[in-house]
Amino acid sequence: MKNLKSILLAGFLTVGTFATSVFTSCNPDACKDVVCQNAGTCTDGSCSCPAGYEGTNCEKESKAKFLKNWTASDIEAGTSTPIPYSCVIASGAGLTNVVIGNTFSDGFFTNSVTGTVNGNTITITMQEPDSDGYKVSGTGTYANSSISWSYTLTDPTNATINYTGTWN
Repeated sequence: MKNLKSILLAGFLTVGTFATSVFTSCNPDACKDVVCQNAGTCTDGSCSCPAGYEGTNCEKESKAKFLKNWTASDIEAGTSTPIPYSCVIASGAGLTNVVIGNTFSDGFFTNSVTGTVNGNTITITMQEPDSDGYKVSGTGTYANSSISWSYTLTDPTNATINYTGTWN
């Protein structure tokens, strides 16, 4: 009888321990109440956004923060005199593309320049907006409601002029 009680007690403790470990090892679904928008996916309670989107729930287009009329102040390398002008960045074709108005670089080009947005970076790949041998390339970084630029103008002989700038 004593053996039967010991066996039953051991069995009860084993089942209890097993049930406790199974119950405490179950994690609630951290993504249960998370709704990721624009094809974002939830992992461990946070949304992972596809290219072109950002925000807690992937609710914002990344390029939206770049779209406005900017007050530019660029400086040619080797000088200290700012070149002030205004320039519009507008939405381009596609989710990550933007159009930088023809006043870019103080109206250097007749046609607009195109850029691509990835998160907080806008990239101008080497292009020749006016088909006249003059090219531009560079990058800008968005932070605190402004863009910090670094870009290069290249003339038909491949001579370059570098610029930095801050747009607010």
